[in-house]
Amino acid sequence: MRKITGKTYHDAIAQDDVAMIVNDIIVVGARPLVVSAYFAAGNSEWFSDEKKMNDLTDGFRDACNKAGAVWGGGESPTLRGVIEQGAADLAGACVGEIKPKERLTLGDKLTAGDRILLVESSGIHANGLTLARTIASKLPEGYSTRLSDGSLYGESLLTPTHIYAKLIQDLFDQDVDIHYMVNITGHGWRKLMRANRDFTYAIDKIPDPQPVFKFIQEHSRNDDREMYGNFNMGAGFAIFVPQTHVDNAQKIGREHSFNILNAGVVEEGPRQIIIKPKNNLVFNELGVR
Repeated sequence: MRKITGKTYHDAIAQDDVAMIVNDIIVVGARPLVVSAYFAAGNSEWFSDEKKMNDLTDGFRDACNKAGAVWGGGESPTLRGVIEQGAADLAGACVGEIKPKERLTLGDKLTAGDRILLVESSGIHANGLTLARTIASKLPEGYSTRLSDGSLYGESLLTPTHIYAKLIQDLFDQDVDIHYMVNITGHGWRKLMRANRDFTYAIDKIPDPQPVFKFIQEHSRNDDREMYGNFNMGAGFAIFVPQTHVDNAQKIGREHSFNILNAGVVEEGPRQIIIKPKNNLVFNELGVR
C-alpha cells in the first residue's frame, strides 16, 4: 500500500499489535497497566527506514495511551536466519491488575437471561487476512480496488483494530454488572460460546458488516457460515450483562463513541449459537481455542 498511497501504515499496524494484547487481558476483568513491545526483524536494514520506524513507535505509544497503559520498553532483535529477510515479527506482552478481585470475569456468573451486547468493530481487525491477501492477488487492481463505499481495499484491511480497554473500565467503574466478555476474533462469532457452560446464545439482531466483509464474501464465495464462523462481521467484542444493565452500558458506549447493539439473550439449552437473522444459522462447535 505504501507504493500506492505513500503511507507506511505502521502506526495502524502498531495499534493492531497493542489491541491484540490488551483486548485479551481485559476479558478477564483486568485493567492494562504496562505494555512491552517486541519488534524483531530478519535484518538490521528493516530498522533503517526512519519514516516507518517513527510511524511504528508513534503508533505503539498512542495505542498504549488508548488502552490507559504505559509503554514499558521492550526488545528489537535482529534474527537473521530465523525471520525472513525484509520481514518483521511484531508482538508484545501486557501486565494488568484485577482490582477489586470481584471483577475477575471467567464466565461463572453467566446465567440464562443475560443479554448479549455486541460492540462495533472497526472492520476486519487483525483476523482473516490470509484469505484477504489471497483475494487481492487475484484482483486486476489488487489492493487499489475500490469498495462500495469508495475506499481502497488495502486501506480497509489496514484500518486499526479498536481498543476496548477504557470502555470496559468505565463499565466497571459505573457499576455495570458484567457477567462475561469475549473478543470476536479468530473463530468469529463462535467465540460467543467460549465460556465453558452449556447455554444457547440466541442472536436476534446483527450489525451491518462493513463493506470489506461483503467484498471478501463476494470474491471468496464463502457462505454465511464461513463468514460468521471466521470473521467479526462488524462486531469486535461481546459483553454479557443482566437486562437491567443494558441501557447504562449502551449509554457508556456512546460516551466512548462505540455503538453497542443489544443483540440477543443467553438461554437454557445445549451449547450453541443461533443467529436468527441469518436463517437461524447454528454453530455448535467452538473450534480450536
